[in-house]
Amino acid sequence: MTLPTAMRALQQMSLNGPQDMRLITDAAVPRPGSGEVLVRVVAAGVNFADISKSRGTFRDGPTPPYLAGFEAAGEIVAVGAAVATELVGTFVVGVGEGTFAENAVFPAAGVMPVPPGWTAVEALGLLVNAVTALAVLKPVGGLAATQTVLIHAAAGATGQVAVTVAKHYGATVIATASPGKHEVVRASGADHVLDSVGGDIVSEVRRLTGGVGADLVLESAGGLTFEASLAAAKRVTGRVVIYGLAGGEASLTNWDLVYRHQVHLAGFNLGTLIQATPQIFGALMGELSALIAAGVLTAGRPTTYELTDGPKALGELEDRATIGKLALLP
Repeated sequence: MTLPTAMRALQQMSLNGPQDMRLITDAAVPRPGSGEVLVRVVAAGVNFADISKSRGTFRDGPTPPYLAGFEAAGEIVAVGAAVATELVGTFVVGVGEGTFAENAVFPAAGVMPVPPGWTAVEALGLLVNAVTALAVLKPVGGLAATQTVLIHAAAGATGQVAVTVAKHYGATVIATASPGKHEVVRASGADHVLDSVGGDIVSEVRRLTGGVGADLVLESAGGLTFEASLAAAKRVTGRVVIYGLAGGEASLTNWDLVYRHQVHLAGFNLGTLIQATPQIFGALMGELSALIAAGVLTAGRPTTYELTDGPKALGELEDRATIGKLALLP
């Protein structure tokens, strides 16, 4: 196959946010190096990390101008050295750089075949949202059957998977979402859905748990919600796993932990998990495949946008106006 030399892509021009993302038509098509594959992108995943990078709040994030995006699904069209040529033609989902484009390079060891019967678009989120949900629930969060978990942003791509999987594990799920998204969260399996905008989350969690609080809290909202997460967790044995800060940063002192919030705190970053504990990541990938095979996790239905509408999609995500997974179609 003769590869093109230029392609369409979205380039982030500044650190002023996704509104400064521009479509270019002459981006160089990358070539796979040793251990890498080149993927013709069918759909690129849109994530909060893309917003953080565009605003310069992502640690060690790229310097503009850069090709945006880091998640995509599509067809392998070329391979680098030390990669089996038989992989050409395989549809995969993966994580790399510059995926808001017509082509992107991924590490061959880090891609996952699109499950049988699924389209590439439906597979978006498996390596980002689904693996994150599994990790913060079990190896990091230590969730056990009969325990209660509080899941914030439950209508989002990661939140919906977390609700479904937590119920599969036998937990009682208390979820939060804005009022217009409650039915979607209930459909994912939540036992109780709380108003994330105007409700008293702490009081409601205490009421639903007989006054003791949640065994596990999945905290991705940040900002003022972080305080509610700490207060809603069970004293002494409760765990709060922080894996996002969509609502902004929040502070906590050692005085707070001694006198106000006697809970266990854990921070989570998917990239660090993959690099620092590949054995845990491998186990999660095995668990993910088993959940798909068992029908617990089914094909996703992302909301799709044209590539040129990337800034619009990111803006709507930042404004909390979306539900579930978002995808750009090059």
